[in-house]
Amino acid sequence: MALLPLNKQILSLLIDPDKVDVKEIETLCKKAEYCGFDLFLVGGSLVYNETDELIKKIKSYSSLPVYIFPGNAIQLSNSADGILFLSLVSGRNPEYLIGQQVIAAPLLKKTSLDVVSVAYMLIESGNTTSVEYMSNTKPIPSDKMDIIVATSIASEYLGFKMIYLEAGSGAQKSISSELISKVVQNVTIPVIVGGGIRNATTAQNCFDAGASMIVVGTAVENNIEIMESFKYIRKNKITSL
Repeated sequence: MALLPLNKQILSLLIDPDKVDVKEIETLCKKAEYCGFDLFLVGGSLVYNETDELIKKIKSYSSLPVYIFPGNAIQLSNSADGILFLSLVSGRNPEYLIGQQVIAAPLLKKTSLDVVSVAYMLIESGNTTSVEYMSNTKPIPSDKMDIIVATSIASEYLGFKMIYLEAGSGAQKSISSELISKVVQNVTIPVIVGGGIRNATTAQNCFDAGASMIVVGTAVENNIEIMESFKYIRKNKITSL
């Protein structure tokens, strides 16, 4: 994780190649930097447009790190700084637990990408999300905190470097502060939180609960101006990853 900004809590913007207008990339990048974002993630459940081309454009307009957030093994690009090497530990579909990872591993070995192993955990959010449908897995019910905590502990023991609590793109509700706190109290590795974060207040609550990294995506896709509100979060809040 050498390229990630490790001296503070990380605010990241997820950009789906299929949901962004290439003509707006420059504006999006400059606004993200101005509003205090630290990192770009690029990827999605379905990606038809060229990931590599989009990453190159982002890199031409911004100095922020760009990491791939892959939906499958073909969403790779050596133009990025790194990749979140996701394993869907909440599901029992071997294709997304290890299958896609085996396909991608030899390709990643030939790149200079910073490969960060991430235990990816889907949490029930009130509706069926794209990742749930595409992965053919069921999310863990949000009220089953004991199962979520146990899965998080197991993930750390298995050697994952980060845990990602994912409510899903366009989720009706975000991960609760109580759940984030429970997980953070039981592991020593950084916890990422994404899905359903529609405003700065929700993001701040996630950070206050102990999240090391927040992922914002759909809210900005729907209204780029909402990024302005994120300028005011994380004031004097420092974490050690």
